[in-house]
Amino acid sequence: MNDRPFKVLGIQQIAVGGLDKNRLRTLWVDTLGLNLAGNFQSESENVDEDIAVIGSGPFQVEVDLMQPLDPDRKPQVQSPPLNHIGLWIDDLSAAVEWLQAQGMRFAPGGIRKGASGFDICFVHPKANDEFPIGGEGVLIELVQAPPEVREAFERFNRSAVL
Repeated sequence: MNDRPFKVLGIQQIAVGGLDKNRLRTLWVDTLGLNLAGNFQSESENVDEDIAVIGSGPFQVEVDLMQPLDPDRKPQVQSPPLNHIGLWIDDLSAAVEWLQAQGMRFAPGGIRKGASGFDICFVHPKANDEFPIGGEGVLIELVQAPPEVREAFERFNRSAVL
């Protein structure tokens, strides 16, 4: 697999879910000290989320604190409690094209704008007969890294090699 036309640069986010995001905020913001940076609601994704952050600049990582708008409707963002992990990708379009050719199963919706304004898509947590590679039970969000994030990771990797 040396012909991979993209790189996974780092972790962009993790998303945790529960029935009460106030309890999540008590843990992640009030107790652990992450900063609250915004919120996002989506009727189609059945989510009301607060966006907490740790770190800064291009190495900032989001911790999305999610509760369902309707706990009886799908998707149920509270189950499992570790909802998904997001990875910075240097070239999302090339990654999706190449990964699909390798047999990766993607969740419906294709590449689209995510809550933070970046292009995203999701690797389905389960493989199937048509697409034998999935997230092995984990929903994985692939996030297009903006230029400043790509450059920061390139600088970091160059300095780590020296």
